[in-house]
Amino acid sequence: MAENIKDKSIKNSVFYNTLLKLAIPIVIQNLITSSINALDTIMIGRLGEVEIAAVGIANQYFFLFNLLIIGITSGAGIFISQYWGQKDRENIHRTLGFSLITSIIFSILFTIIALKVPQNIIYLFNKDPYVIQLGVEYLKLVSISYIFTAISLVYGVSSRCVEDTIAPMLVSIISLIVNGVLNYIFIFGALGVPAMGVKGAAYATLIARVVETIVLISYIYIKKGPLAAKIKNIIDIDKEFIKKSLETIIPVVINDLCWATAMIIYAIAYGNLGTQAMAAVQITTTIQNIFMVFCFGLANGASVMIGHQVGAGNIHVSMEYVKRFQKLSVITGIILGIILALTAPYILSFFNISDVVYNSALRILYILSISMTMKIIGAVNIVGILRGGGAVSYSLKVEAFTMWFIGVPLVFLGSYIFKLPVEWVVLLVVCEEIAKVVFTTRKLRTEKWIRQVI
Repeated sequence: MAENIKDKSIKNSVFYNTLLKLAIPIVIQNLITSSINALDTIMIGRLGEVEIAAVGIANQYFFLFNLLIIGITSGAGIFISQYWGQKDRENIHRTLGFSLITSIIFSILFTIIALKVPQNIIYLFNKDPYVIQLGVEYLKLVSISYIFTAISLVYGVSSRCVEDTIAPMLVSIISLIVNGVLNYIFIFGALGVPAMGVKGAAYATLIARVVETIVLISYIYIKKGPLAAKIKNIIDIDKEFIKKSLETIIPVVINDLCWATAMIIYAIAYGNLGTQAMAAVQITTTIQNIFMVFCFGLANGASVMIGHQVGAGNIHVSMEYVKRFQKLSVITGIILGIILALTAPYILSFFNISDVVYNSALRILYILSISMTMKIIGAVNIVGILRGGGAVSYSLKVEAFTMWFIGVPLVFLGSYIFKLPVEWVVLLVVCEEIAKVVFTTRKLRTEKWIRQVI
Protein backbone atom coordinates (compact mmCIF):
# COMPACT_ATOMS: atom_id res chain seq x y z
CA MET A 1 0.00 0.00 0.00
CA ALA A 2 2.76 2.45 0.95
CA GLU A 3 4.53 1.69 -2.32
CA ASN A 4 1.35 2.35 -4.34
CA ILE A 5 0.84 5.68 -2.58
CA LYS A 6 4.46 6.59 -3.28
CA ASP A 7 4.12 5.61 -6.96
CA LYS A 8 0.95 7.68 -7.26
CA SER A 9 2.67 10.61 -5.56
CA ILE A 10 5.58 10.38 -7.98
CA LYS A 11 3.19 10.25 -10.92
CA ASN A 12 1.30 13.26 -9.58
CA SER A 13 4.57 15.08 -9.08
CA VAL A 14 5.71 14.34 -12.64
CA PHE A 15 2.32 15.35 -14.04
CA TYR A 16 2.08 18.69 -12.27
CA ASN A 17 5.76 19.57 -12.71
CA THR A 18 5.51 18.92 -16.45
CA LEU A 19 2.23 20.84 -16.70
CA LEU A 20 3.59 23.85 -14.83
CA LYS A 21 6.77 23.83 -16.92
CA LEU A 22 4.65 23.94 -20.08
CA ALA A 23 1.63 25.95 -18.95
CA ILE A 24 3.16 28.84 -17.00
CA PRO A 25 5.25 30.25 -19.90
CA ILE A 26 2.28 29.69 -22.24
CA VAL A 27 -0.03 31.53 -19.84
CA ILE A 28 2.46 34.38 -19.55
CA GLN A 29 2.87 34.53 -23.32
CA ASN A 30 -0.88 34.47 -23.97
CA LEU A 31 -1.43 37.00 -21.20
CA ILE A 32 1.08 39.30 -22.85
CA THR A 33 -0.49 38.77 -26.29
CA SER A 34 -3.94 39.54 -24.90
CA SER A 35 -2.49 42.51 -23.04
CA ILE A 36 -1.15 43.85 -26.35
CA ASN A 37 -4.67 43.63 -27.79
CA ALA A 38 -6.15 45.15 -24.63
CA LEU A 39 -3.55 47.93 -24.75
CA ASP A 40 -4.55 48.68 -28.34
CA THR A 41 -8.23 48.75 -27.39
CA ILE A 42 -7.69 50.94 -24.31
CA MET A 43 -5.47 53.42 -26.15
CA ILE A 44 -7.75 53.55 -29.17
CA GLY A 45 -10.69 53.77 -26.77
CA ARG A 46 -9.32 57.13 -25.66
CA LEU A 47 -10.08 58.35 -29.18
CA GLY A 48 -13.76 57.31 -29.07
CA GLU A 49 -16.32 54.55 -29.63
CA VAL A 50 -16.23 54.83 -33.44
CA GLU A 51 -12.47 54.21 -33.40
CA ILE A 52 -12.95 51.15 -31.17
CA ALA A 53 -15.58 49.76 -33.55
CA ALA A 54 -13.40 50.44 -36.63
CA VAL A 55 -10.32 48.67 -35.26
CA GLY A 56 -12.45 45.86 -33.83
CA ILE A 57 -14.04 45.23 -37.23
CA ALA A 58 -10.69 45.36 -39.06
CA ASN A 59 -9.36 42.84 -36.55
CA GLN A 60 -12.19 40.43 -37.42
CA TYR A 61 -10.40 39.87 -40.74
CA PHE A 62 -7.12 39.31 -38.91
CA PHE A 63 -9.00 36.98 -36.58
CA LEU A 64 -9.97 34.78 -39.55
CA PHE A 65 -6.40 34.81 -40.87
CA ASN A 66 -4.96 34.13 -37.43
CA LEU A 67 -7.25 31.14 -36.89
CA LEU A 68 -6.27 29.70 -40.28
CA ILE A 69 -2.58 29.89 -39.39
CA ILE A 70 -3.24 28.53 -35.90
CA GLY A 71 -5.13 25.65 -37.53
CA ILE A 72 -2.14 24.86 -39.75
CA THR A 73 0.38 25.15 -36.91
CA SER A 74 -1.82 23.23 -34.47
CA GLY A 75 -2.29 20.40 -36.95
CA ALA A 76 1.46 20.30 -37.57
CA GLY A 77 1.94 20.53 -33.81
CA ILE A 78 0.14 17.21 -33.30
CA PHE A 79 2.83 15.56 -35.44
CA ILE A 80 5.68 17.48 -33.81
CA SER A 81 4.48 16.53 -30.30
CA GLN A 82 4.25 12.85 -31.20
CA TYR A 83 7.58 12.93 -33.09
CA TRP A 84 9.13 14.61 -30.04
CA GLY A 85 7.83 11.72 -27.93
CA GLN A 86 10.07 9.53 -30.13
CA LYS A 87 12.88 12.16 -30.37
CA ASP A 88 12.62 12.07 -34.18
CA ARG A 89 14.24 15.40 -35.16
CA GLU A 90 14.34 14.68 -38.88
CA ASN A 91 10.56 14.49 -39.18
CA ILE A 92 10.15 17.41 -36.78
CA HIS A 93 12.12 19.56 -39.25
CA ARG A 94 10.10 18.32 -42.22
CA THR A 95 6.83 19.06 -40.40
CA LEU A 96 8.12 22.51 -39.43
CA GLY A 97 8.98 23.21 -43.08
CA PHE A 98 5.57 22.13 -44.34
CA SER A 99 3.85 24.31 -41.73
CA LEU A 100 6.09 27.29 -42.53
CA ILE A 101 5.68 27.15 -46.32
CA THR A 102 1.89 26.70 -46.13
CA SER A 103 1.46 29.52 -43.60
CA ILE A 104 3.54 31.98 -45.64
CA ILE A 105 1.50 31.25 -48.79
CA PHE A 106 -1.79 31.96 -47.00
CA SER A 107 -0.43 35.09 -45.30
CA ILE A 108 0.52 36.56 -48.69
CA LEU A 109 -2.95 35.74 -50.04
CA PHE A 110 -4.72 37.43 -47.10
CA THR A 111 -2.50 40.50 -47.40
CA ILE A 112 -3.26 40.90 -51.11
CA ILE A 113 -7.03 40.69 -50.46
CA ALA A 114 -6.81 43.25 -47.62
CA LEU A 115 -4.88 45.67 -49.82
CA LYS A 116 -7.17 45.24 -52.84
CA VAL A 117 -10.68 45.29 -51.30
CA PRO A 118 -10.49 46.66 -47.72
CA GLN A 119 -13.78 48.59 -48.08
CA ASN A 120 -15.70 45.41 -48.89
CA ILE A 121 -14.31 43.68 -45.80
CA ILE A 122 -15.27 46.50 -43.39
CA TYR A 123 -18.67 46.98 -45.06
CA LEU A 124 -19.64 43.41 -44.15
CA PHE A 125 -19.72 44.39 -40.48
CA ASN A 126 -20.76 48.04 -40.39
CA LYS A 127 -22.32 50.51 -42.82
CA ASP A 128 -21.23 53.69 -40.98
CA PRO A 129 -19.07 55.68 -43.50
CA TYR A 130 -16.71 57.00 -40.80
CA VAL A 131 -16.22 53.52 -39.33
CA ILE A 132 -15.47 52.20 -42.83
CA GLN A 133 -12.94 54.99 -43.49
CA LEU A 134 -11.03 54.38 -40.26
CA GLY A 135 -11.26 50.60 -40.61
CA VAL A 136 -9.80 50.72 -44.13
CA GLU A 137 -6.86 52.89 -42.98
CA TYR A 138 -6.05 50.44 -40.20
CA LEU A 139 -6.55 47.23 -42.21
CA LYS A 140 -4.38 48.24 -45.19
CA LEU A 141 -1.41 48.94 -42.94
CA VAL A 142 -1.75 46.11 -40.45
CA SER A 143 -2.23 43.48 -43.19
CA ILE A 144 1.43 43.93 -44.17
CA SER A 145 2.32 42.36 -40.81
CA TYR A 146 0.50 39.09 -41.60
CA ILE A 147 3.53 37.30 -43.07
CA PHE A 148 5.54 38.08 -39.92
CA THR A 149 2.65 36.94 -37.74
CA ALA A 150 2.54 33.64 -39.65
CA ILE A 151 6.27 32.95 -39.29
CA SER A 152 6.19 33.84 -35.60
CA LEU A 153 3.19 31.57 -34.97
CA VAL A 154 4.80 28.61 -36.75
CA TYR A 155 7.96 28.79 -34.67
CA GLY A 156 6.10 29.70 -31.48
CA VAL A 157 3.66 26.77 -31.61
CA SER A 158 6.40 24.36 -32.72
CA SER A 159 8.59 25.48 -29.81
CA ARG A 160 5.85 24.53 -27.35
CA CYS A 161 5.54 21.10 -28.94
CA VAL A 162 9.22 20.36 -28.22
CA GLU A 163 8.78 21.68 -24.66
CA ASP A 164 10.58 24.98 -25.25
CA THR A 165 8.00 27.44 -23.92
CA ILE A 166 10.55 30.04 -22.81
CA ALA A 167 11.37 31.37 -26.30
CA PRO A 168 7.79 32.37 -27.25
CA MET A 169 7.30 33.90 -23.80
CA LEU A 170 10.43 36.08 -23.98
CA VAL A 171 9.54 37.21 -27.49
CA SER A 172 6.04 38.17 -26.35
CA ILE A 173 7.48 40.32 -23.58
CA ILE A 174 9.65 42.17 -26.10
CA SER A 175 6.67 42.54 -28.45
CA LEU A 176 4.51 43.99 -25.65
CA ILE A 177 7.13 46.60 -24.79
CA VAL A 178 7.69 47.60 -28.42
CA ASN A 179 3.96 47.72 -29.18
CA GLY A 180 3.11 49.70 -26.04
CA VAL A 181 5.80 52.32 -26.54
CA LEU A 182 5.07 52.74 -30.25
CA ASN A 183 1.31 52.89 -29.61
CA TYR A 184 1.82 55.84 -27.28
CA ILE A 185 4.15 57.60 -29.73
CA PHE A 186 2.15 56.99 -32.91
CA ILE A 187 -1.46 57.18 -31.64
CA PHE A 188 -1.20 60.32 -29.50
CA GLY A 189 1.99 61.90 -30.88
CA ALA A 190 5.25 62.08 -28.90
CA LEU A 191 8.99 62.61 -29.39
CA GLY A 192 8.32 64.85 -32.37
CA VAL A 193 6.09 62.30 -34.13
CA PRO A 194 2.63 63.67 -35.10
CA ALA A 195 -0.49 62.03 -33.64
CA MET A 196 -1.83 59.49 -36.16
CA GLY A 197 -4.75 57.96 -34.25
CA VAL A 198 -5.96 54.64 -35.64
CA LYS A 199 -3.27 54.65 -38.34
CA GLY A 200 -0.62 54.97 -35.60
CA ALA A 201 -1.92 51.82 -33.89
CA ALA A 202 -1.47 49.95 -37.18
CA TYR A 203 2.13 51.15 -37.58
CA ALA A 204 2.90 50.09 -34.00
CA THR A 205 1.47 46.61 -34.57
CA LEU A 206 3.40 46.17 -37.83
CA ILE A 207 6.76 47.12 -36.30
CA ALA A 208 6.14 44.98 -33.20
CA ARG A 209 5.41 41.91 -35.37
CA VAL A 210 8.60 42.39 -37.37
CA VAL A 211 10.69 42.68 -34.19
CA GLU A 212 8.92 39.65 -32.68
CA THR A 213 9.71 37.44 -35.69
CA ILE A 214 13.37 38.45 -35.93
CA VAL A 215 13.99 37.92 -32.21
CA LEU A 216 12.25 34.51 -32.08
CA ILE A 217 14.10 33.04 -35.07
CA SER A 218 17.41 34.45 -33.83
CA TYR A 219 16.84 32.88 -30.39
CA ILE A 220 16.06 29.44 -31.86
CA TYR A 221 19.13 29.34 -34.11
CA ILE A 222 21.57 30.87 -31.62
CA LYS A 223 20.48 28.34 -29.01
CA LYS A 224 20.67 25.54 -31.66
CA GLY A 225 17.57 23.83 -30.28
CA PRO A 226 15.38 21.11 -31.86
CA LEU A 227 13.84 23.58 -34.35
CA ALA A 228 17.15 25.00 -35.64
CA ALA A 229 16.81 23.18 -38.95
CA LYS A 230 18.87 23.69 -42.08
CA ILE A 231 16.98 24.93 -45.15
CA LYS A 232 17.60 21.64 -47.00
CA ASN A 233 15.88 19.75 -44.15
CA ILE A 234 12.94 22.17 -44.05
CA ILE A 235 12.20 21.70 -47.75
CA ASP A 236 12.80 17.92 -47.70
CA ILE A 237 9.11 17.15 -48.21
CA ASP A 238 7.80 14.44 -50.53
CA LYS A 239 4.26 13.66 -51.69
CA GLU A 240 3.79 10.85 -49.19
CA PHE A 241 4.76 13.11 -46.29
CA ILE A 242 2.41 15.86 -47.51
CA LYS A 243 -0.46 13.37 -47.88
CA LYS A 244 0.02 11.99 -44.37
CA SER A 245 0.31 15.48 -42.90
CA LEU A 246 -2.79 16.80 -44.65
CA GLU A 247 -4.92 13.93 -43.33
CA THR A 248 -4.52 15.44 -39.87
CA ILE A 249 -3.90 19.12 -40.63
CA ILE A 250 -6.91 19.68 -42.93
CA PRO A 251 -9.53 18.70 -40.29
CA VAL A 252 -7.80 20.99 -37.78
CA VAL A 253 -7.73 23.89 -40.26
CA ILE A 254 -11.38 23.33 -41.22
CA ASN A 255 -12.24 23.11 -37.53
CA ASP A 256 -10.58 26.43 -36.76
CA LEU A 257 -11.99 28.09 -39.87
CA CYS A 258 -15.50 26.90 -39.00
CA TRP A 259 -15.06 28.37 -35.56
CA ALA A 260 -13.53 31.61 -36.89
CA THR A 261 -16.24 32.02 -39.53
CA ALA A 262 -18.90 31.50 -36.88
CA MET A 263 -17.24 34.15 -34.70
CA ILE A 264 -17.26 36.56 -37.65
CA ILE A 265 -20.95 35.84 -38.25
CA TYR A 266 -21.55 36.52 -34.56
CA ALA A 267 -19.75 39.85 -35.02
CA ILE A 268 -21.97 40.67 -38.02
CA ALA A 269 -25.02 39.89 -35.89
CA TYR A 270 -23.73 42.10 -33.07
CA GLY A 271 -22.94 44.85 -35.59
CA ASN A 272 -26.55 44.70 -36.78
CA LEU A 273 -27.55 45.92 -33.32
CA GLY A 274 -25.57 49.17 -33.77
CA THR A 275 -22.15 50.74 -33.23
CA GLN A 276 -22.62 50.91 -29.44
CA ALA A 277 -23.44 47.20 -29.27
CA MET A 278 -20.38 46.43 -31.41
CA ALA A 279 -18.18 48.55 -29.13
CA ALA A 280 -19.52 46.75 -26.03
CA VAL A 281 -18.78 43.34 -27.56
CA GLN A 282 -15.30 44.43 -28.70
CA ILE A 283 -14.43 45.62 -25.19
CA THR A 284 -15.80 42.54 -23.41
CA THR A 285 -14.13 40.17 -25.90
CA THR A 286 -10.79 41.81 -25.19
CA ILE A 287 -11.34 41.45 -21.43
CA GLN A 288 -12.52 37.84 -21.73
CA ASN A 289 -9.44 36.96 -23.79
CA ILE A 290 -7.20 38.07 -20.93
CA PHE A 291 -8.97 35.64 -18.59
CA MET A 292 -8.94 32.87 -21.19
CA VAL A 293 -5.13 32.82 -21.34
CA PHE A 294 -5.17 30.51 -18.32
CA CYS A 295 -7.51 28.20 -20.21
CA PHE A 296 -5.26 28.10 -23.27
CA GLY A 297 -2.22 27.49 -21.09
CA LEU A 298 -4.02 24.48 -19.67
CA ALA A 299 -5.27 23.36 -23.11
CA ASN A 300 -1.86 23.67 -24.77
CA GLY A 301 -0.23 21.87 -21.87
CA ALA A 302 -2.80 19.08 -22.25
CA SER A 303 -2.20 18.84 -26.01
CA VAL A 304 1.58 18.53 -25.66
CA MET A 305 1.53 16.13 -22.68
CA ILE A 306 -1.12 13.83 -24.11
CA GLY A 307 0.51 13.98 -27.56
CA HIS A 308 3.80 12.82 -26.05
CA GLN A 309 2.12 9.92 -24.21
CA VAL A 310 0.12 8.83 -27.27
CA GLY A 311 3.25 9.04 -29.44
CA ALA A 312 5.09 6.86 -26.93
CA GLY A 313 2.18 4.37 -26.85
CA ASN A 314 1.25 5.00 -23.20
CA ILE A 315 -2.55 4.72 -23.51
CA HIS A 316 -3.24 4.11 -19.79
CA VAL A 317 -1.27 7.21 -18.82
CA SER A 318 -3.16 9.24 -21.44
CA MET A 319 -6.52 8.24 -19.94
CA GLU A 320 -5.33 9.15 -16.45
CA TYR A 321 -4.20 12.55 -17.75
CA VAL A 322 -7.69 13.15 -19.19
CA LYS A 323 -9.28 12.84 -15.74
CA ARG A 324 -6.79 15.26 -14.23
CA PHE A 325 -7.15 17.85 -16.97
CA GLN A 326 -10.94 17.78 -16.71
CA LYS A 327 -10.81 18.35 -12.95
CA LEU A 328 -8.39 21.23 -13.44
CA SER A 329 -10.71 22.71 -16.08
CA VAL A 330 -13.63 22.85 -13.65
CA ILE A 331 -11.54 24.39 -10.86
CA THR A 332 -9.96 26.94 -13.20
CA GLY A 333 -13.35 27.92 -14.67
CA ILE A 334 -14.96 28.51 -11.28
CA ILE A 335 -12.07 30.61 -9.98
CA LEU A 336 -11.76 32.75 -13.13
CA GLY A 337 -15.53 33.25 -13.33
CA ILE A 338 -15.65 34.60 -9.78
CA ILE A 339 -12.67 36.92 -10.38
CA LEU A 340 -14.20 38.27 -13.61
CA ALA A 341 -17.54 38.98 -11.93
CA LEU A 342 -15.90 40.81 -9.02
CA THR A 343 -13.52 42.91 -11.12
CA ALA A 344 -15.79 43.71 -14.10
CA PRO A 345 -16.87 47.23 -12.98
CA TYR A 346 -13.28 48.24 -12.21
CA ILE A 347 -11.90 46.96 -15.53
CA LEU A 348 -14.53 48.86 -17.52
CA SER A 349 -13.60 52.09 -15.76
CA PHE A 350 -10.41 52.18 -17.88
CA PHE A 351 -12.45 52.74 -21.05
CA ASN A 352 -13.70 56.13 -22.23
CA ILE A 353 -17.23 54.98 -23.14
CA SER A 354 -20.81 56.18 -22.76
CA ASP A 355 -23.15 54.94 -20.02
CA VAL A 356 -25.07 52.86 -22.58
CA VAL A 357 -21.94 50.99 -23.71
CA TYR A 358 -20.72 50.65 -20.11
CA ASN A 359 -23.98 49.09 -18.89
CA SER A 360 -24.20 46.70 -21.84
CA ALA A 361 -20.56 45.67 -21.41
CA LEU A 362 -21.04 45.11 -17.67
CA ARG A 363 -24.02 42.82 -18.22
CA ILE A 364 -22.11 40.90 -20.91
CA LEU A 365 -19.15 40.39 -18.54
CA TYR A 366 -21.47 38.99 -15.86
CA ILE A 367 -22.87 36.52 -18.42
CA LEU A 368 -19.35 35.53 -19.48
CA SER A 369 -18.31 35.02 -15.85
CA ILE A 370 -21.20 32.60 -15.28
CA SER A 371 -20.42 30.62 -18.46
CA MET A 372 -16.63 30.63 -17.93
CA THR A 373 -16.48 27.06 -16.59
CA MET A 374 -18.32 25.61 -19.59
CA LYS A 375 -16.12 27.56 -22.00
CA ILE A 376 -12.91 26.31 -20.38
CA ILE A 377 -14.00 22.67 -20.21
CA GLY A 378 -14.97 22.74 -23.89
CA ALA A 379 -11.70 24.38 -24.96
CA VAL A 380 -9.51 21.97 -22.97
CA ASN A 381 -11.45 18.95 -24.23
CA ILE A 382 -11.24 19.97 -27.91
CA VAL A 383 -8.05 22.03 -28.30
CA GLY A 384 -6.09 20.13 -25.66
CA ILE A 385 -7.12 16.52 -25.13
CA LEU A 386 -8.79 15.47 -28.38
CA ARG A 387 -6.25 17.18 -30.65
CA GLY A 388 -3.32 15.92 -28.61
CA GLY A 389 -4.72 12.41 -28.96
CA GLY A 390 -5.12 12.77 -32.73
CA ALA A 391 -8.95 12.81 -32.71
CA VAL A 392 -9.13 15.76 -35.10
CA SER A 393 -12.10 14.48 -37.13
CA TYR A 394 -14.31 14.15 -34.06
CA SER A 395 -13.27 17.62 -32.88
CA LEU A 396 -14.31 19.02 -36.26
CA LYS A 397 -17.72 17.32 -36.10
CA VAL A 398 -18.43 18.68 -32.62
CA GLU A 399 -17.30 22.23 -33.41
CA ALA A 400 -19.18 22.34 -36.72
CA PHE A 401 -22.43 20.97 -35.31
CA THR A 402 -22.56 23.07 -32.14
CA MET A 403 -21.66 26.32 -33.91
CA TRP A 404 -23.62 26.03 -37.15
CA PHE A 405 -26.69 24.18 -35.89
CA ILE A 406 -26.95 25.76 -32.43
CA GLY A 407 -24.89 28.96 -32.03
CA VAL A 408 -25.31 30.68 -35.42
CA PRO A 409 -29.10 30.11 -35.76
CA LEU A 410 -29.72 31.35 -32.20
CA VAL A 411 -27.58 34.46 -32.68
CA PHE A 412 -29.34 35.38 -35.92
CA LEU A 413 -32.75 34.81 -34.37
CA GLY A 414 -31.79 37.07 -31.47
CA SER A 415 -30.29 39.83 -33.61
CA TYR A 416 -32.35 39.93 -36.82
CA ILE A 417 -35.72 38.42 -35.89
CA PHE A 418 -36.33 39.32 -32.25
CA LYS A 419 -33.84 42.24 -32.15
CA LEU A 420 -32.86 41.46 -28.57
CA PRO A 421 -30.44 43.60 -26.54
CA VAL A 422 -26.82 42.62 -27.26
CA GLU A 423 -26.35 40.99 -23.84
CA TRP A 424 -29.24 38.61 -24.52
CA VAL A 425 -27.73 37.67 -27.88
CA VAL A 426 -24.43 36.91 -26.12
CA LEU A 427 -26.34 34.73 -23.66
CA LEU A 428 -27.71 32.63 -26.53
CA VAL A 429 -24.13 31.69 -27.50
CA VAL A 430 -23.74 29.94 -24.14
CA CYS A 431 -26.02 27.17 -25.44
CA GLU A 432 -23.28 26.28 -27.92
CA GLU A 433 -20.69 25.96 -25.13
CA ILE A 434 -22.95 23.66 -23.10
CA ALA A 435 -23.46 21.35 -26.10
CA LYS A 436 -19.68 21.12 -26.70
CA VAL A 437 -19.08 20.00 -23.13
CA VAL A 438 -21.78 17.32 -23.31
CA PHE A 439 -20.52 15.78 -26.58
CA THR A 440 -16.78 15.86 -25.79
CA THR A 441 -17.08 14.63 -22.20
CA ARG A 442 -19.02 11.56 -23.34
CA LYS A 443 -16.40 10.78 -26.00
CA LEU A 444 -13.49 11.07 -23.58
CA ARG A 445 -14.90 8.39 -21.28
CA THR A 446 -13.77 5.79 -23.85
CA GLU A 447 -10.38 5.15 -25.51
CA LYS A 448 -11.80 5.52 -29.03
CA TRP A 449 -10.50 9.09 -29.38
CA ILE A 450 -6.83 8.02 -29.09
CA ARG A 451 -5.03 7.86 -32.46
CA GLN A 452 -1.32 7.79 -33.30
CA VAL A 453 -0.82 9.98 -36.37
CA ILE A 454 2.87 9.16 -36.99
